[in-house]
Amino acid sequence: MTQPFRFCPQCATPLAPITQFEDGGEKERLRCAACGYTHWNNPTPVLAAVIEYQGKVLLAQNAAWPGKMFALITGFMEAGETPQGGMAREIKEETSLDTSELNLIGVYDFQRMNQVIIAYHALCQGEVRLSPELVDHRLFALDEVRCWPAGTGHALADWLRSRGHQPQFMEFPRRA
Repeated sequence: MTQPFRFCPQCATPLAPITQFEDGGEKERLRCAACGYTHWNNPTPVLAAVIEYQGKVLLAQNAAWPGKMFALITGFMEAGETPQGGMAREIKEETSLDTSELNLIGVYDFQRMNQVIIAYHALCQGEVRLSPELVDHRLFALDEVRCWPAGTGHALADWLRSRGHQPQFMEFPRRA
């Protein structure tokens, strides 16, 4: 979950939930009562890639994740770059692979993290050398890869369908 702003970035006054009339009607947002600043809390664009490498799907394990979860390569866009340029940069930074083809799979909401995921299929070549951000990677045949029922897992499922494969989803135990 993202941490909400607590203080106004213009005058340092604590922000408070204040309702004001906007184009769509009344809306409560975090606002500064002293200077009128509004924290819009817009979703952050995140880039994700289904990397096709040596005829298989490359998934990686992030060093910050507990357990043995493998997922798509993801990252944030930088100011001044296109989504495609940012995705190619992230792939190079995190895996050292070169991207020869990049095609949009789709755009997905990930409301739990207040993100919008822009997902691509990337055809990549080179030798995999992981950044310190990643601890492991695995290559999966299309019929062996399992999708997760959230965020980038939906992009992977859509890509598998586009290749004529029925996606299989992991099942996670429900929390009580």
